[in-house]
Amino acid sequence: MNQHHFSHSNVAQSFKVPLIPSLALYLVFALFLFGLAVSLFILVLVHNPLFFLSYLFLFALIAAFLVWNSISFRNNTTILHYLRSLPDADLTVARHGHLVKITGLVSCGNVSLESSYEKVGRCVYTSTLLFECGKLGLKPADVKESCFGWRLAYSERLSTDFYITDKNSGIRAFVKAGPDSRVIPLIKESRLVTTAKNCKVLASHLRKWLRDRNLSSEARLLCLEEGYIKEGSTISVFGILQRSNDVMVVTPPQELISTGCLWKKLLLPVDVDGLILAMP
Repeated sequence: MNQHHFSHSNVAQSFKVPLIPSLALYLVFALFLFGLAVSLFILVLVHNPLFFLSYLFLFALIAAFLVWNSISFRNNTTILHYLRSLPDADLTVARHGHLVKITGLVSCGNVSLESSYEKVGRCVYTSTLLFECGKLGLKPADVKESCFGWRLAYSERLSTDFYITDKNSGIRAFVKAGPDSRVIPLIKESRLVTTAKNCKVLASHLRKWLRDRNLSSEARLLCLEEGYIKEGSTISVFGILQRSNDVMVVTPPQELISTGCLWKKLLLPVDVDGLILAMP
């Protein structure tokens, strides 16, 4: 466990930033070096720091833009903003094969799930993440709340087919989110357990949970988070609508979906490959 990340999942999260050609990256790097050289030359020759300071300011803006997009990508912020910018589909007129966003109440299908740690039943999606403090030689400022070396040691993400009732029309649709479907859950996990540095023995329930998964139950810095979508919850689903008479089925898209550039949020495009589940 101290060396690997173990996973038990039927949820394949697939989203990425479109690849930038290597030639473009080399060109940007070359322009950066050229601009730095010119600004330093002017600074030394003319003793005018204005151009050099302007160049540093421009570079800081570009760096901040890239850092903002990197953080947004890791936190799924880009996909969330994209999803929330879309209107809910009108299922009474929505066409077969079109992308739709449906917001409504969830109900279980033939198979329901139970959350791994809290044992919450009648769920359509569950997620349990176990983090442990890595051995990086850094001590956290507050051992009860944080650690500079948290890393994912074990994860469980499961989803199953379910029904969603559109809040606007009351129409019920079947959502294909089972083992054979590509699902992108944008569900935030809640922190349930955080062990302290001076903890000598883990709680009995946590030890049993670890042993049931063949994980080490020795005392150490751990953080366990869990999230789920329970029957009766309100969520948004984004996928392809399949219509057959009066039966409606939402399935994962067969092709990549691009969020496009969200200029108002200063976000670059992200490619999404799968059925999106999110809290509205």
